[in-house]
Amino acid sequence: MSDPEGTPGAEPDPTADLQKLMVGGFRFWFVGQRWEWSDEVARMHGYEPGSVTPTTELLLSHKHPDDRRHVQDLLDHALHSAGSFSSRHRFLDTDGAEHTVIVLADRMFDSSGAVVGTEGYYVDLTQNFEQVRREALTDSLSDIFESRAAIEQAKGALMLVYRVDADQAFELLQWRSQQSNTKLRVLATQLVAEFGTLHFDPQALRREFDHLLLTVHNRTTSGPDG
Repeated sequence: MSDPEGTPGAEPDPTADLQKLMVGGFRFWFVGQRWEWSDEVARMHGYEPGSVTPTTELLLSHKHPDDRRHVQDLLDHALHSAGSFSSRHRFLDTDGAEHTVIVLADRMFDSSGAVVGTEGYYVDLTQNFEQVRREALTDSLSDIFESRAAIEQAKGALMLVYRVDADQAFELLQWRSQQSNTKLRVLATQLVAEFGTLHFDPQALRREFDHLLLTVHNRTTSGPDG
């Protein structure tokens, strides 16, 4: 999702085998408050891909009433600070079913290096991760045993920042491993190593950790677990 003029999901998707996780991409341009979302995010909200044009008003209308103000405040902050929009919140799809999602995002730049918006992923925590977890454990069991400490510490960081349980933290870590084409143990080790550099201010920590999680693979030299 490095090209801000592209369409989320248009490039080859290394998360294709993780569609059961319901991970989808989005982009939000500050000028004109223009949104793009991937087919997966449209389906999370109950829409067939291409059937609606996402807008701030449409997205806010789906938010759980208890979380709508929180999300609106985060969007306002992103617009005024030229920062990223990221959150853990609930929304209701077109059938009224409740979804709990983590939105992981970072700043989006144009070709001149100016910040033009925010881009990232919706990760639906309401899906059943157990099958993927078993597959991941089978594929990389030896590495997990060899690197248990780093992986458990990385899971702990994810649990702290995103308020998820241990299984969901593992799935987030495994998703980033596969999506970034980086070995799980290497990604976890690098994540733990850089976690201590973050500022533990409640507002800054989430934004900084989102950036760390979405970019940490760039500072490793590993391929995927396999």
